[in-house]
This record gives sequence, C-alpha cells and structure tokens, in this order.
Amino acid sequence: MFERFSESARDVVKGAVAHAERSRADSVTEEHLLLALLDLEGTRSSYGFSVLGVADRRASVLAGLADARRRAGLTKADAEALADIGIDVTEIVSRVEAVHGEGALAGDARPKRWWSGRRPFTRTAKDVLERSLRIALGRGDRHIGDEHLLLALVARPGAVADVLAEHGATYAAVEQAMFGAPGRTA
Repeated sequence: MFERFSESARDVVKGAVAHAERSRADSVTEEHLLLALLDLEGTRSSYGFSVLGVADRRASVLAGLADARRRAGLTKADAEALADIGIDVTEIVSRVEAVHGEGALAGDARPKRWWSGRRPFTRTAKDVLERSLRIALGRGDRHIGDEHLLLALVARPGAVADVLAEHGATYAAVEQAMFGAPGRTA
C-alpha cells in the first residue's frame, strides 16, 4: 500500500511519527496524523484547511484535541449517550482529576519510554491509512495523497473527527473545499 503514497502522504506519515516522538508517545495515533496534516503547506489538504478556516484556528483545534484526551478519548456522542443514562462525564473527569491530578484520564501521568526503534501505529491510525486507500480507489485515483488521508480522518468516527467537525471540517465540507463538487477529482 505504501508504494501508492504520494510524497505529501509520505510526509504526513513521517510527520506523524515525528509528532509521536516529540510528545514521547508510545505509538502513533490518528491525532498525530492530523497534526502532521496541519503542518503541511502547498498541498491539497492544506488548501482545504485554509478554505475552511481550520488553518487559522490551529490553537483551537489543539485545545479541542487536548479536551478530548482529557475525557479519555470519548467523543461528544459518547458523552451524550452516557448522559442519557445519567452519567455525567464532566463530573467523572473532575472527580478523577481531583484525586489523581489534571489529565489523569489522558494517560499523561504514566512514565514515557524512549524508543530505540520505530513506534507502532495504533489500530485506529492504521484504519485511517487503510481507509485512505479505499477513498483514493473510490475517487479513481492511482495514488494516495494527503487529501485522501484527510478525508479518511474526517470519515472515521472518533475524537479527531469530532474536533474537526466542530471547526467546520466535516467529510462533505472537506471534500467540497478540496475537490469542488462531491465525487469529482478536480
């Protein structure tokens, strides 16, 4: 599959690994893929982010990701579903943090290891890479570009897609911003 990756898509993967290393994470996550996409300039995904105004609100995106980590990665839909059965996620997070410190559910308290080799990709990050191939094939493209990686990120339900949607970057909006009419490969 990686032989189909364009140079910009390879840059995203390398950038995600670099973000994971800088944060001393044990593995590369879909959040790291998003951060690497946000770092790109002069690509289709950076154009999409610019059109949607996401590029100008990077700090807000980072704050949204931090908030999702603080909730142990629960999406807004997860929190709402739990609220429907009487469980207040905000209250639980507050109580846990009161006892164990801020960010206790984010996993920040565990000691970070230095890796001498490669960091593995999480299952969800691998799913994004695999979905990008399906999206590229579905669009009739022979390569996988950064634009396909971005579409795969917003197509996969989860905290990263939630944060992007809060900033106006839904699948339909991203597709429209990068390609024009849905389904067209401009």
